[in-house]
Amino acid sequence: MGGTPAETRRDGSGALKVERRVPPFWDRPILAIESSCDETSAAVVVGREVRSNIVASQIEMHQKWGGVVPEAAARAHLESIVPVIQEALSAAGLEKVSAVAVTRTPGLVGALSVGLSAAKALAIQWGVPILGVHHLEGHLMSPWGDPSLEGLPYPHLCLTISGGHSEIIQVTAPGEYRLLGETLDDAAGEAFDKGARLLGLGYPGGKAIQEAAIGGNPHRYKLPRALRDDPFHFSFSGLKTAMLRLVQVEGSALDVRDAAASLQEAIVDVIATKAMQCAERTGSSAVTLVGGVSANRALRDRLAGLCAQNGLGFVVPPFSLCTDNAGMIGLAGSMRLAMGERGDLSMDVSPGDSLPGLME
Repeated sequence: MGGTPAETRRDGSGALKVERRVPPFWDRPILAIESSCDETSAAVVVGREVRSNIVASQIEMHQKWGGVVPEAAARAHLESIVPVIQEALSAAGLEKVSAVAVTRTPGLVGALSVGLSAAKALAIQWGVPILGVHHLEGHLMSPWGDPSLEGLPYPHLCLTISGGHSEIIQVTAPGEYRLLGETLDDAAGEAFDKGARLLGLGYPGGKAIQEAAIGGNPHRYKLPRALRDDPFHFSFSGLKTAMLRLVQVEGSALDVRDAAASLQEAIVDVIATKAMQCAERTGSSAVTLVGGVSANRALRDRLAGLCAQNGLGFVVPPFSLCTDNAGMIGLAGSMRLAMGERGDLSMDVSPGDSLPGLME
């Protein structure tokens, strides 16, 4: 599906009408596998229906280190991959599928290799096509796992916000993207994680900060908003440094609840403000929010309110498809398979390839 379609037309009265479309999806069952970081996941997807989505989390194991240890993650994937795949197939009532989609890039090489090896073995055993999927495209496709989503206008803006990504991407057509802006240093999820560690709240930081912030004063502590006049790019390294200084200066007088609320507000404020600036600059009529940080309720609520005020559509994935999971990989694979794409058994993993369909 090449080219950028005309998505706005005028009706008989001359008013501007926004047309919404649905990408193509493969109508046969796909087994999807995700193992890019600290979640071992397998799912069965048919079309855009996620029939099963099993996730074996390593969070408890990595909590003692305060972050993901690559070697430990790879070993845990080896232990979990077969049971997770078996459970996904059983939950979907299937013994085999018509294709296998697997995360190939980006991610931890050892972790990715476990998933790809399993995918290749099953593709050979079943004699079915295999397709390597870009993890980020999985996030971009995750809103389509909501059966109530009837369509989206093209182009639209997608905020991809997670522990590894903070990007603003224009989705110009199904499978076609333009990178408008990204973080110049750290991702928003990293700021949540660092802040949570400094406040003694544990890992993962996003959920810990969200829970600790309940009832806190988000304006108690003044924290920086970097690149305020740049509508496209993010910077969170200064915020991490400011949190460190706050903890050091306040010491035992620090109110953890207020500090968590202030950190969350700083991150939410930056993301939401830039989203509205970028939407205005690009003439976008809809915004989607994806990635692990899209599960943050304060960010969801802020963006939903601002989009409503500015006449923009706003779409987020179901909570089950926000963090890393195979369901979103299956949705991306389903679209790519429907567009005629296939992989081969010679493909290998990569720690960081470019998003497919990315235009200059």
